[in-house]
Amino acid sequence: MSDRIPYRVTAQAAVYDGISSLPVSVLLENVRSMYNVGSFFRTCDAAGVEALHLCGFTGYPPKKEISKTALGADETVKWDHTWEAIDRVKELQARGYEIAAIETSARSVDLFEWTPRYPVCVMFGHEVDGLSEPLREMADTHVRIPMLGTKHSLNVATAGGVVLYELMRKFVALRR
Repeated sequence: MSDRIPYRVTAQAAVYDGISSLPVSVLLENVRSMYNVGSFFRTCDAAGVEALHLCGFTGYPPKKEISKTALGADETVKWDHTWEAIDRVKELQARGYEIAAIETSARSVDLFEWTPRYPVCVMFGHEVDGLSEPLREMADTHVRIPMLGTKHSLNVATAGGVVLYELMRKFVALRR
């Protein structure tokens, strides 16, 4: 017998009452690993994001590698695919989204110091090369995750989890 219960039925979850979805979208540009894409589906479901935008050569369902990691979240998260990431960003800008490039650059602000303007779209790029130059230029904000070790980056799906849960924490704090 297990004592595991869904988080939403615990007393601690009361702080999230009334939040049906987080006013956050995620855009992936040219993420090559289907397992990373599947992990994003699962994290987007867990954090309650509005939508996952899969762009360029980023894989999209149905793919067994995505489904293996997503564990069904590929069927619950609203998603779309376009080859043209720039067009998707323009659409989101027209709808009032802050566009945030999750990139380490000279103009990046620390994730924990960033004050996002909701709704927000966070963009993640290729596992090695990051976001394309045009998308970096379109971003309203560049955000970096602090790194204390000898490596200067995280796996893209891990970075997604860090950023999305910080956005959730900040959104809940705004509602108090």
